[in-house]
Amino acid sequence: MKPISLLDLAAQRERIETDLENRLAAVMAHHRYILGPEVGELEKVLAEKTGMRHAVTCSSGTDALLLALMAKNVGPGDAIFTTPFTFVATAEVIELLGATPVFVDIEIDSFNISADALSAQINRIEAESELKPRGIIAVDLFGLPADYQSINLVADAHDLFVIADAAQSFGGRLDNSPVGGLAEISATSFFPAKPLGCYGDGGAVFTDDDEVASAFTSIRMHGKGTDKYDNIRHGLNARLDTLQAAVLLAKLPIFEDEIAARNRIAEDYSKGLPDVVKTPSVPAKTTSAWAQYSILVDNRDSVIDSLTEAGVPTAIYYPKPLHLQTAYASHKHQPGDFPVSEEASQKIMSLPIHPYLDDDQVHFIINAVIDACSQTGAVC
Repeated sequence: MKPISLLDLAAQRERIETDLENRLAAVMAHHRYILGPEVGELEKVLAEKTGMRHAVTCSSGTDALLLALMAKNVGPGDAIFTTPFTFVATAEVIELLGATPVFVDIEIDSFNISADALSAQINRIEAESELKPRGIIAVDLFGLPADYQSINLVADAHDLFVIADAAQSFGGRLDNSPVGGLAEISATSFFPAKPLGCYGDGGAVFTDDDEVASAFTSIRMHGKGTDKYDNIRHGLNARLDTLQAAVLLAKLPIFEDEIAARNRIAEDYSKGLPDVVKTPSVPAKTTSAWAQYSILVDNRDSVIDSLTEAGVPTAIYYPKPLHLQTAYASHKHQPGDFPVSEEASQKIMSLPIHPYLDDDQVHFIINAVIDACSQTGAVC
C-alpha cells in the first residue's frame, strides 16, 4: 500500500497534465498575466456552475470576503454576525473595515452556525448595544453548506444581508442548489488544499445583483471606474493571476468526479466509524464538498499519536476558537461563552480525505482509528 497523505496534488496533476501544460503554455505565449482571457473564461464557467449571474475572481478567499463586505459599505459601528469556530479570515475582514464581529455559537452536528443562537444574538445586540446589525457571514465548515433556509429567514426578519463563506464548500449542494447561489453573496477560496484549488492563492465572489458585481470588479482593481486612472472608490489590488485561472480551468473538467470520490470516501468512513467516534452529520438533500472529514474524540492527542505511528496523518481544524485568541481579546470573551465551539475545538480531528485515496488506504485508516481508540480508551 502506498503511503497515505492528507492531500495528493501530485496524483491530480498527473491526471490533468496534458491539459494543464497546454493551458499554461497558452498564457506564456500571449503574456497577458493580469486579467488575461483565461480569467474571463473561468468567471463564465463558475457563474454557470453556480447558477448565478456574476462570478468575479480575486486574489484569495480572504479578499473575496473583503470584497463582499466592501461592496456592502460595511464600516465602523456595524455588527457582523459570524461563528468563532472558523479560520481567522472570516472575522479578520470584519475588523479590517472597522466593523465589529459578533460571535454566534455552532451546532455540534454540523459545526456550522446555529440559526437559533443567531436569532438570539441579533436580538441581544438590538436591545443592548449601540452597534448597528448589518449582516451575517455564515461559514460552510469542512465543505458542508450551512442551513441557509433558516439563516436567510433570520436575516430577512432583521433586514440583514447574508454572505456565505464558502471557502471550503465549493462543489457542495443544498436542496439541489449549488454552493455559490445559496445566499445574496457567496465567497470562495481556491487555496491549493481546497476541493477546487489553484497553485497559489485565489478566490471568487458570486452574486445575482448587477450593482454589487460592478462594485466587485471595481474594488478588486483599486476602485477602478471607467479606466484604471479613474478611481471612484477605495479599493484593493485583488485580481486573480491569469496563470491561476489557467490551472483552475484545467481542473474543472474532473471536479465533479473528484467531489463524487470525496463523498464515496466519506460514506465509507461514516459506515465504518460511528461506533468508536462521533462522525460528521450531513442533512438530507445536502451534498458536502468534504474539504475535511472531521471527527470528535476524547483523548485526542493519544489517538493522534497512535495514528501517526500507524502512518495515518491527521490535522486539527481548529484548536482554539476565535473568541479566545489574542487578536480578539478586546471583545472580553471568557471560556464558556461559546461552549459548543469550545467543546469542538478540544475534541476535533480530521482524517485524510482526497479523491486519490484508494479502497485499501481508506479501509486501513478506518481500522487504524478503531485500533487507536481501543488502545487509548478514547470514546466519542
